[in-house]
Amino acid sequence: MTIRPITITGEPVLHTRAQPVTEFDAELRTLVEDMYETQEAAHGVGLAAPQIGVGLRVFTWSMANDDGVPTLGHVINPYVKAAKPAVGEPDRDNESEGCLSVPGYSFPLRRGESAEVSGYDWDGNEIAFTATGWFARCMQHEYDHLNGFLYVDRLGEKWKKKARKAVRAEGWGVPGHTWMPGEVPDPFGHDDEQDDEQE
Repeated sequence: MTIRPITITGEPVLHTRAQPVTEFDAELRTLVEDMYETQEAAHGVGLAAPQIGVGLRVFTWSMANDDGVPTLGHVINPYVKAAKPAVGEPDRDNESEGCLSVPGYSFPLRRGESAEVSGYDWDGNEIAFTATGWFARCMQHEYDHLNGFLYVDRLGEKWKKKARKAVRAEGWGVPGHTWMPGEVPDPFGHDDEQDDEQE
């Protein structure tokens, strides 16, 4: 297994709809194993193939849940149907989301409280389950990656403005930015609250 560099917002692969997997072979298994390794090294709860520069419809997770789903898993060519989010503004303390492809930042985003997930494992066997709570949030987040969206694209106007400001400040938003889990000083050490106070 290999730890791979994580792409940062601005890389075209993150903003393009991923292609379906057509071959369930050893190469696919290696991709998923590398994603597991990279996800663990990055201390992430989920990872989509575009986040390591591969434009295929694959995502992994490593997250305890109350839904009877294994803590570590993957889904190939997934379909995720989420419940509609509750109306109203998201709560900064309880609904903030982050992303390995926008490292160091988190912003409030309301998502559906449940999601129906279906797809295939790396052997081509069908899988299907219902995710709830934060696990449902993870499924929706990773599925967005496969459709060419980052969570910051879904933010309300106030928080989208802050996210754009952060991306500009970091010099991201254009191709050529990645970070290597385990080799970069903590990319998640940014103090969002301080940034809020300065604005």
